[in-house]
Amino acid sequence: MKKNIRDYDLNNKRVIIRCDFNVPMKDGHITDDNRIVTSIPTIKYAIDNNAKVILFSHLGRVKEESDLAKNNLEPVARRLSELLGKEVKFINKTRGEELENAVKNMNDGDVLLVQNTRYEDLDGKKESGNDPELAKYWASLGDLFINDAFGTLHRAHASNSGIASNLPSGIGFLVEKELTELSRLDNPERPFVLILGGSKVSDKIGVIENLVTKADYILIGGGMANTFLKAKGYNLGKSVIDEESLDFAKKMIDTYSEKIILPDDVNAFKDFNNDAENRYADITDLAMYEMGLDIGPKTVAKFSNIIKDAKVVFWNGPLGVYEFNKCTEGSRQILEALVNSDAKTILGGGDIVAAAGELGYKEKVTHASTGGGATLEYMEGKVLPGLACIPEKE
Repeated sequence: MKKNIRDYDLNNKRVIIRCDFNVPMKDGHITDDNRIVTSIPTIKYAIDNNAKVILFSHLGRVKEESDLAKNNLEPVARRLSELLGKEVKFINKTRGEELENAVKNMNDGDVLLVQNTRYEDLDGKKESGNDPELAKYWASLGDLFINDAFGTLHRAHASNSGIASNLPSGIGFLVEKELTELSRLDNPERPFVLILGGSKVSDKIGVIENLVTKADYILIGGGMANTFLKAKGYNLGKSVIDEESLDFAKKMIDTYSEKIILPDDVNAFKDFNNDAENRYADITDLAMYEMGLDIGPKTVAKFSNIIKDAKVVFWNGPLGVYEFNKCTEGSRQILEALVNSDAKTILGGGDIVAAAGELGYKEKVTHASTGGGATLEYMEGKVLPGLACIPEKE
């Protein structure tokens, strides 16, 4: 068990908290503040325990000067001030005298947000390259480091593993909750069902290889299913196929035929367009000019029948092109089946969490992970650099 924020005396300490404020923005306005909201418990705990709170986060990618303005964290500071009910001082610098003086003048309970850590990527990728000099400098601003940015744990950056290597460190409440929920999958109750969607098989090979022996069933939809279906010899018309993963798909089908459950029908479109002509078609009945963009009602019924007896379900990737309103029904009905079952359901970050939010199911499942890549790499059994550097409890 990793050390967490409760394991340290925060009184009168400068506590650096790495948050994930990588929120969607449009014209300088935050369009979804969920990642800010989920950071509040850890920040409030530090405030309530008389810490001087110094917040770090990245926002977007910074490759050239034009990226600076659109990835400015100042709107996050304003929203944080509203949520905390107190001023969050924003420092429009990532290093230098202004930042150092602001930290020096902090009182217990004060909160300060440092400008986007990826501003440091403009000059040789110092943040994302985990520059040791930058990590040591940032660490010099604090007495203690708390990592509460689950979505970045799979990256070794200066603002997470870099600072942690220079200071006493622990995890925050968000990371603790993520790890607790995902640990259900280490030795899951049975039946354990894995649902995989999204477009490419290659993105999920590690997850499949790591969990195929644990799972009782793997339900596959989305673009991924096309590759598995083609590996079984079906004609998929114009559907997108991950050609490089066909051999892997065939091997999995041959080895685990009783576990891997594929669609019987799809919502078939003539073109990749929400307004294109479409129909429900059996997978044996796709025309050469059609493409499957969502699972069909027969598949929904088959998947739902397996889900009703499940004890634990992990789901990564939508079962259709959920950006098209004609292609949300498959994912919606499976979400409905899950919330009406007794299964503990974990949504594995990224697009499926976004889809569940838009469809009104995100708050109804057991856990919706804030990580995308971090969740997948955890499920693959990989070491997460941002977590590995945090010491274990004694």
